[in-house]
Amino acid sequence: MTTITTPRSSAFSLGQLVAALPGALRKLDPRLMWRNPVMLLVEVGAMLTTAVAIAEPFIGRDESLAPSFTWGIAIWLWVTVIFANLAESVAEGRGKAQAASLRKTRTSTIAHRVTAYDAVKDPSAEKAVLEEVSSADLRVGDRVVVAAGDPIPGDGDIVWGIASVDESAITGESAPVIREHGGDRSAVTGGTRVLSDRIVVAITSKPGETFVDRMIRLVEGAARQKTPNEIALNILLAAL
Repeated sequence: MTTITTPRSSAFSLGQLVAALPGALRKLDPRLMWRNPVMLLVEVGAMLTTAVAIAEPFIGRDESLAPSFTWGIAIWLWVTVIFANLAESVAEGRGKAQAASLRKTRTSTIAHRVTAYDAVKDPSAEKAVLEEVSSADLRVGDRVVVAAGDPIPGDGDIVWGIASVDESAITGESAPVIREHGGDRSAVTGGTRVLSDRIVVAITSKPGETFVDRMIRLVEGAARQKTPNEIALNILLAAL
């Protein structure tokens, strides 16, 4: 059996940073920054420090400080604010990309639906007439045939056959699992892929209520949790 592995991306790739930069700059709007009071305070400090740095040649400055001291402080504060916004934009971009990928899987999967399934005379549906339909058009009770290499079009139970299934798209686990008719290993999830053999699946979820649909709503509606480093940075900035 051939195992297909996918490369893992780094935490912050150059492409992700470039794509997230416009969003990070848009987040500098104080009307958006108020949701993070600490970073809003840092941004206000950066604005005031920048104004002081611009005005110093005209109003004079403390001779004990280097000419670039105020500008250095201003730049440091702006970098802090922009980097915080950049990290948040990258996280939001990943969430949107994941939701878009899941949505594409849900809408573009082609299912081979059995037109007249006979569980007694032809449980394997080898002689049955199959029609190609979109996975979004499947209804509860439909029987679909899934062969090796095909994605499973929707949540359901195996009514015939046994197969090795790649569930990495849902669980993140690269090792395939065995799913078979009968017992507690008959349930399959839409969006996973059959690696070997051939199975007949009875659809058990209504459109819009599949596991993938619930994942999409979870990803789109979830608020990103702050990391321990971000919490520590907020406490430090608040103290300063």
